[in-house]
Amino acid sequence: MVLKLATDDMKVSILASGSTGNVTYIETPEHKVLVDAGLSGKKIANLMASIGRDINEVDSLFISHEHTDHCHSAGILARKYGLDIYANQGTWDAMAHKIGKVPAELCHVFDPDTTLDLGDLDVESFSVSHDAAEPQFYELHHAGKSFVIITDTGYVSEHVEGVIRDADGYLFECNHDLEMLRMGRYPWPLKQRIIGDEGHLSNEDGANALMDVIGHRTKRIYLGHRSQDNNLKSLAHLTVASMMTEHDFGVEHDFQLYDTDPEKATKLITL
Repeated sequence: MVLKLATDDMKVSILASGSTGNVTYIETPEHKVLVDAGLSGKKIANLMASIGRDINEVDSLFISHEHTDHCHSAGILARKYGLDIYANQGTWDAMAHKIGKVPAELCHVFDPDTTLDLGDLDVESFSVSHDAAEPQFYELHHAGKSFVIITDTGYVSEHVEGVIRDADGYLFECNHDLEMLRMGRYPWPLKQRIIGDEGHLSNEDGANALMDVIGHRTKRIYLGHRSQDNNLKSLAHLTVASMMTEHDFGVEHDFQLYDTDPEKATKLITL
């Protein structure tokens, strides 16, 4: 039997998650990577410092799609820190005018539904349903552990369920409360977009999708991409926890729910 040292573990922090900006940090012994860069470079650097990490040590950035709350500082991070940027061709084409010129050697096309081998870190991409050019999210694998990031999708397909089932941890979308959205200030066309098949998961949608994919390996679930206008942190947490309790998921599965914040990083944890 080969015993793995603690330093072999995968570590995760949700630096920011919400409708105003999204950044996730993942660390292995050989790699320090970000998924999405929806805040300014300065804010991301400060959030990393808050968990005791230096942005100069990050080597790669994975972009899910071209919306500003996911790619805002991608170009700046590449030019200033030399990060390799990975995105599919549709996303590259759609975000090029937003992020500015990036050195060619740092631009990498990462096709949907493929796996990238980075040594001690495998990154698996999967397509989602969102009103972007070619949206995709990621499952990151290291030493038998896996962490899934899935937000910005109108629904979770059976194919995606199969890809992300029984991960050790999830960052899962709980974007809006349906009643708050219905009664809120958004114009009707925008409300339709949010609840549509290319929109966002509600709290109830997120809970139902989670119950379809979590397994006995699952230990940590982060509720993310919460709307500032149409949701509350406490409401998202209560909705998911209540629905899971109603279906006895607290009995059959040993996991914990965690909230995320658009301006404050979660604690850096080991999966």
